[in-house]
Amino acid sequence: MAEHFHLNTPLLESVSMSKRVGTTVYMKMENSQPSGSFKIRGIGHLCQKLARQSKGVVCSSGGNAGMAAAYVARRMGVPATVIVPSSTPQLVVQRLQDQGATVRIIGKVWDDANAEALRLAEIEGLTFVPPFDHPLLWQGHASLVVEAAASLGPGVKPGAVLLSVGGGGLLCGVIQGLKDVGWMDVPVIAMETVGADCLNAAIKAGKVVTLDDITSEAKCLGAKTVCKQAFEYAQCSELKIISELVTDQQALHAIQTFLDEERVLVEMACGAALAPVYTGLVHRLQKEGRLPTPLGSLLVIVCGGSSINMEQLTSLKHKLKS
Repeated sequence: MAEHFHLNTPLLESVSMSKRVGTTVYMKMENSQPSGSFKIRGIGHLCQKLARQSKGVVCSSGGNAGMAAAYVARRMGVPATVIVPSSTPQLVVQRLQDQGATVRIIGKVWDDANAEALRLAEIEGLTFVPPFDHPLLWQGHASLVVEAAASLGPGVKPGAVLLSVGGGGLLCGVIQGLKDVGWMDVPVIAMETVGADCLNAAIKAGKVVTLDDITSEAKCLGAKTVCKQAFEYAQCSELKIISELVTDQQALHAIQTFLDEERVLVEMACGAALAPVYTGLVHRLQKEGRLPTPLGSLLVIVCGGSSINMEQLTSLKHKLKS
């Protein structure tokens, strides 16, 4: 059997979150992956299938996908080039280099970096590692739900799943996982920050749209266009996908509260998924009849993040003083 690069992460019950929501909250701790986020599941799976005999891999990423690609490439013994936009924190560039990756800074947003990664893959014959839009990634990410189901035990399913959406790779993987374990009727609350809301904008427009710019500080949610599969899932009547937004301030407040209560530091993109617990959004969805009352347990995907440290947190607090 092929070696996994990802870990089977802990599924922890959060007493303080449960108290706030009024039902048991389980946290799937993807922050404890070797690369710092869930991305290693899909990227590890894709690299095993496509990069075994590769001259090298190239990935476009403002952070977590790049970290996962760099880690997996190092473990596989193939060279990695990671193209990042100029909005990427220096700390991430350093961490990528520490994993042995060659880092190139191109353009202002992820879309610019991605165009360069595709060009390099073409001219240098490298294996292109997409950060979120590929069926092999979704297959890899689906393992997260399979693990959660095994931890909860037979016949136990959550009342809802709470996650963040950037380009939609995690959402597609979770839907795939829900299919795999027979949880297709479980609602998924798909969270984005205002200013990095490509899924929400697509749902409102009734078609995939491209945002003019990423204005949110949640840079890792910074894809201007959601992947087509995620949008199609959101339109599918057999699935219950609830798309909601929080502000940067709410995401920041969530990561600070999470740090205080759970002793874990995660990035803004992950804060978007935690915020509904702290802002009362879950209760509002129940009041509106979009989530059941009483709600079964809530499964929160703590997607993690490699672009955060205390200095970064302080700088975010300074920027987002409201």
